[in-house]
Amino acid sequence: MANTTSGTVTFDKGFAVDDIIAEAYERIGSQVTSGYQLKSARRSLNILFQEWGNRGLHYWEIGDTNIDLIEGQAEYAFFRSSADGTSAVTVGGTSGSSTFGLADVLEATFRQNRTQTTQSDSALTKIDRSTYSAIANKLTKGTPAQYFVQRFIDKVTVTLYPTPDSSAASKDVHINFVKRIQDADSTYTDATDVPFRFVPCMVSGLAFYLAQKYAPDRVQALKLYYEDELARALAEDGSSTSTHITPKNYYPSI
Repeated sequence: MANTTSGTVTFDKGFAVDDIIAEAYERIGSQVTSGYQLKSARRSLNILFQEWGNRGLHYWEIGDTNIDLIEGQAEYAFFRSSADGTSAVTVGGTSGSSTFGLADVLEATFRQNRTQTTQSDSALTKIDRSTYSAIANKLTKGTPAQYFVQRFIDKVTVTLYPTPDSSAASKDVHINFVKRIQDADSTYTDATDVPFRFVPCMVSGLAFYLAQKYAPDRVQALKLYYEDELARALAEDGSSTSTHITPKNYYPSI
């Protein structure tokens, strides 16, 4: 006879910021007793999310879109938020007509016949600053074949080479991008922008950060817990692929 269970798998959906903070404080042997402690913990949680960005821990934020190309325009900007500026016009994909909060662009393709069954993609080569700087005439027009990504404080820009000509301007550049993790704001009853497999290391990481301020004697132990939880989450977060093992025939010399 099967066990009687809840039938739900939504703990992470209802695990709000105030619950995360309470759990982290309990791990350092304390309790939230003031508004400042909530604010301090929320600040630490957001710093933790920034640190995850440096580790590349936001691949659940991957999305895609199509840049509407404009003749003679090589650079297309994607701002941190609408308050920082107007992002490049995009169509389709996961972001619709506007895209904000990009951390990086992973791949780009020159896409023809986007909405038709004859759609055709040609991969663009991602180049670094030195390679782009070495291009003699950056205003050369044609079909884009390379792209250069710059990451600023308030925006990410994609610069194409060659610059789109009149023929390319009727087509798109399709990009796969990774976005930044959303902030934990002052609405403490909201959940975080983190998948379930990262919940344990998120709580452990916040406890480690809080220990540095309120329980220095627990810092080393909590750091070990955090790194251990983080390693397990990273291992689980990888993309799995099919593996096929083909035995090799071996004919010994006689």
